[in-house]
Amino acid sequence: MVVDDEALVRSGFRLILSAADDIDVVATTTGAEAVDTARRERPDVVLLDIRMPDVDGLTVLGRLRALPGPPVVAMLTTFDADEYVLTALRSGAAGFLLKDTEPDQLAQLVRTLAAGGVVMSPKASRAVWQNHPGAAVHGDEEAGRVGLLSERERQVLVLVAQGLSNGEIGGRIHLSAGTVKDHVSAILTKLRVGSRVQAALLAQRAGLLDEGSRRHPGSAR
Repeated sequence: MVVDDEALVRSGFRLILSAADDIDVVATTTGAEAVDTARRERPDVVLLDIRMPDVDGLTVLGRLRALPGPPVVAMLTTFDADEYVLTALRSGAAGFLLKDTEPDQLAQLVRTLAAGGVVMSPKASRAVWQNHPGAAVHGDEEAGRVGLLSERERQVLVLVAQGLSNGEIGGRIHLSAGTVKDHVSAILTKLRVGSRVQAALLAQRAGLLDEGSRRHPGSAR
């Protein structure tokens, strides 16, 4: 489901995503109608505009997250340093997409969300931290917890931050999905965060994604 106040954006996303055989756009809607539409259509993934005139995107996010069997929600934004992105990620969003994302990447990002992965541009997430100094200071303190992780947990965390699901991570480093799930649970506990996307933010803040790129060139998805 695509939620945006601009009809042109809604129709554009529908056109692009409907071209994929494995993606069904069940609805496009404005923010005011988003929760009722989601309750009726029960989408797996919601792409939600973070800035809308009729209702605040963060408010809609909270209401969607409160639904029984809530959908995975990723925020849509025009600005890579949007001041609300960090709040949305900490409030349960599974990532964020820039509205100028290349059409050929959009369907794959939705697949990543549906598979339980996170979607977060390293460049954009750096911009979020750098443009909000208070958050950066807090983030530095949190990122220090990364030092509590074992080498294997750090490896798993990098792949989580790259958007891979547990099954994809297991295939990459030759572990069962169940073992990866156990590692992810341990990572969330040690980092004292409640979601994969919050862990991914700390990985970015701690520089693990840059390290991962140097160790495994071309491995980022």
